Amino acid sequence: MNVVFDLGGVVFNWQPDALIASVFPDPAQQALVHEHVLNHPDWAELDRGTLDTTDAITRGALRCGLSEARVGRLLHSVPAALTPIEDTIALIQSLAGGHHPLYVLSNMHDAATAHLEATNDFWPVFEGCVFSCRVKLIKPEPGIYRHLLETYDLNPTETVFIDDKAINLDAASQFGIRTIQFADAGQCRTELNAMGVN
Repeated sequence: MNVVFDLGGVVFNWQPDALIASVFPDPAQQALVHEHVLNHPDWAELDRGTLDTTDAITRGALRCGLSEARVGRLLHSVPAALTPIEDTIALIQSLAGGHHPLYVLSNMHDAATAHLEATNDFWPVFEGCVFSCRVKLIKPEPGIYRHLLETYDLNPTETVFIDDKAINLDAASQFGIRTIQFADAGQCRTELNAMGVN
């Protein structure tokens, strides 16, 4: 079985509410930032690699009516906020070198991808990594799953994808990929074991 991991919310902590609150203590401003930055289509284009951070900051600040300095502080804080989930790292390391090739499929923008690659040393355990910003495709669009399967010649029925978001898993299942919705590393390990992955 091929095992494919999402990153944010699975391998690395991603808590956008806490991150926004650390920069914008005012609840009204938090709501603006949620709507006009993190939940805006520009966020997807950042992940897709078709919008750079400088332009995203300018555009987000205009939509929110907030200063570019503060919106910039938020966006520049994203990479460091992605801290490892140690239990998932332990799960990955326990699977590494076994009979189940490991892969990454993640929506991640350029700065965050570069930061994660520079500050973590476990990447060699993966047979391949698909980062949205590098292939200009994002989940849950079908193209990114097709890219994963074709690039690494994976049989979808012999592949399991682990993600914390149901919408991304539903899209993967359309290709016949098996799925696990991640809650925590223990639950994930139990479901992998039930599929014969241990």
